[in-house]
Amino acid sequence: METKNFGLLEIARTQIKNACDKLELDSSVYEVLKSPMRVLEVSFPVTMDDGSIKLFTGYRAQHNNVCGPFKGGLRFHPAVCLDEVKALSTWMTFKCSVVGLPYGGGKGGINIDPRDYSKSELERISRGFAKSIAPIVGEYEDIPAPDLNTNGEIMVWMLDEHTKATGKFSPGAYTGKPVEFYGSLARTEATGFGVANMAIEAAKKKHMDLNSTTVGIQGFGNVGSYTAKYMDEVGAKIIAVEDHTGCIYNKDGINVKELIKYNMENRCIKGFPGAIQVSQSVITMDIDILFPCALEKQITQENANEVKAKIICEGGNGPTTPEADKILYEKDVVVIPDILANSGGVTVSYFEWVQNLERVIWSFEKVQVKQKETMITAFEEIWDIMKKYSVDMRTATYMKSIKRIQEVMNLRGILK
Repeated sequence: METKNFGLLEIARTQIKNACDKLELDSSVYEVLKSPMRVLEVSFPVTMDDGSIKLFTGYRAQHNNVCGPFKGGLRFHPAVCLDEVKALSTWMTFKCSVVGLPYGGGKGGINIDPRDYSKSELERISRGFAKSIAPIVGEYEDIPAPDLNTNGEIMVWMLDEHTKATGKFSPGAYTGKPVEFYGSLARTEATGFGVANMAIEAAKKKHMDLNSTTVGIQGFGNVGSYTAKYMDEVGAKIIAVEDHTGCIYNKDGINVKELIKYNMENRCIKGFPGAIQVSQSVITMDIDILFPCALEKQITQENANEVKAKIICEGGNGPTTPEADKILYEKDVVVIPDILANSGGVTVSYFEWVQNLERVIWSFEKVQVKQKETMITAFEEIWDIMKKYSVDMRTATYMKSIKRIQEVMNLRGILK
């Protein structure tokens, strides 16, 4: 088999094309959905702590707003580039659609390593970026949220700068804010909570006993740590965790609470006393459920045959390449795709947006119950499509999402 070095945008387009072909849709549907409707590139100067001025470049891709305003995160990472935000905005469209949210996809970011800047510099960078993209952001236009290396505090800075730029206070223009400032309860836990619940539903379908199920997690940031927390609570045994400093292992199970505490104090898992350091990646370990919650293209044609997990639940965006998907499908591995598995974050962002517009506050329990119901309903519908069409779960997920978007485009006369 020929090895292909898929770019993220090419991966997204391949996934869309596969689903469109299975649905036997007119080629115009794929043509509309394969590229973002608009991409904004901005440059803005920021004064550094030493008095020097540095120019930063940021991006905001708006993929499709047929079903509602654009929605998606803003990330600060050295890998941020035009093609990345285009691909991620594309995935966001289908992530929103698959759980029935009235949104389209957006994504943006700045090509920086936040560790290179002081907190005051990060605030000025965040504010400069927010001011630059203010003309295309708003409660009913485009609603950013936290993503890789951004958080609720940064969203407050950005919302404050957006208010200054527009002259109007619109708390729903940014989501993922702290609870104390128009944020939603259960938003911090939302993505990991959803990832864990999707894996739990798949385990039921595979007739797996969670109390004797072993788990491996790649990435131990917000998503990975909360995934571990909720899997631990249902009795699963987390035996391996990997982050940028390496992989730790304990065959008897890692104490998740202690690891979360250690990670918060040390900003890494290396040296955790409750496990041993191993050279093997969690991707190829002998485990029942694998959670890739880190960066893109982690499971590829080169290592997919070595995967031993029965279920892969994608907490990160784009961790599995199309060639790896084919191999895993042939191995009868259930891959719960990112646009379903990690849709909990945008689902609760939607709930936050609704609360902001109505100026109400929902309880923690109400948010989690509504999130779980929303995601399980989508899971069951996708499982039925998967069985009916004899396709992998990723294709079934895209089929559900694209079918909804196509129907809305027809209703709005966009394809005429």
